[in-house]
Amino acid sequence: FLSLVAEFCCGFFVILILGNFWFLAVLYLLWLYLDWETPCAGGRRSQWVRSWTVWKYFREYFPIHLIKTSELNPNHNYLLGFHPHGVLVAGAFGNFCTDPPFKNLFPGLTPYLHIMPIWFGCPFFREYIMSAGMVSASKESVSYVLNNEGGGHASIIVIGGAEESLNAHPGSLTLNILKRKGFIKMALKHGAHLVPVFSFGENELFKQVANPKGSRLRNVQEKLQKIMGFALPLFHARGVFQYSFGLIPYRQPIHTVVGSPIPVKQNLNPTAEEIDQLHALYLQKLKKLFEEHKSNYGIPEHKSLIFE
Repeated sequence: FLSLVAEFCCGFFVILILGNFWFLAVLYLLWLYLDWETPCAGGRRSQWVRSWTVWKYFREYFPIHLIKTSELNPNHNYLLGFHPHGVLVAGAFGNFCTDPPFKNLFPGLTPYLHIMPIWFGCPFFREYIMSAGMVSASKESVSYVLNNEGGGHASIIVIGGAEESLNAHPGSLTLNILKRKGFIKMALKHGAHLVPVFSFGENELFKQVANPKGSRLRNVQEKLQKIMGFALPLFHARGVFQYSFGLIPYRQPIHTVVGSPIPVKQNLNPTAEEIDQLHALYLQKLKKLFEEHKSNYGIPEHKSLIFE
């Protein structure tokens, strides 16, 4: 979805350059130069955009639900680890980039969804995603959000990243997390409390072409992901008037469960051992969150998370 909108915005920019409005393109390039660091400095959210009526229908389509299991004190800053990535990351967008789900459940907290920096290089598109509350996933950006002395900021990071989208098959419970410890280090350096978040139903929205690890397709996808920075899962779902084939996601409920915070004491120079200890605790809390809620959302008792 983001790719389609981004392509439209880039196409519109090309039309400006080639048409009689090239001077507008030049003015925008100047603005882009002057505004380049904004995605790493908290972005530029718009309450008007976040409250568009279309987002209400977007959330109701699946539908998307946000479930609160514990209070989050707005006097602290938080780093929320979102799992799994899925193909669309619909739960993260619907709950953290549109109002009022998060605002109603966690008053006093401002959510920032961190996404790949590459998206902020796209003309016009960057303005739209920033208005929805998205910011860069760079270290500078995360530090800016978590460095708020008064608390009240929540960084949402999709821990598995683009690579995890290649595992987004219906029924899949595989998370790319064992080697991903950068978010742990950021939480320690800023004293941000860690909160595991699991979005049940995220992997059920599309069917993906079989791409088991070691297969030719998977090898090509992984090589392209390393080159371009984002993955290219081959997926399909339903059409507008039929359910057999298309790119519109299936209407499957998404329940995004926000877990209890893990208190983190600030440590400006954490050792590798301290990072590993907190990472192990986070995995334990994430697994516990999943096990406590899986029966509510149709996950068989014998199934558990797989960490890679």
